[in-house]
Amino acid sequence: MDSRTRIARLLPELEVELRARDLWSAHAPPPQALASTQPFCVDTLAFEQWLQFVFLPRVEALLAAGAALPAGCAIAAMGEIRFTDRDHAALIALLRAIDEAWCLPPSA
Repeated sequence: MDSRTRIARLLPELEVELRARDLWSAHAPPPQALASTQPFCVDTLAFEQWLQFVFLPRVEALLAAGAALPAGCAIAAMGEIRFTDRDHAALIALLRAIDEAWCLPPSA
């Protein structure tokens, strides 16, 4: 399975996991919070909000458009910083799987 297909399959799993952990927000943050120039919008959003309102929509849009994905993805490390307890182990594993899928060759 190539990287794009694997990532496309993992994104819905990420949403399910965020919802299961009660980390999915019913309300979008204000537009100015989404306009942050800091990595992961650390100055305006919680990491789970960044996943929901920035990462997921952007990656889904790139995949849908057939556009090139950025050169790399390293979201698991940020997840490990944000979620330090064992209750979030499945979420961290999923973030690692996304990072790993990102590194697969295009026709793997």
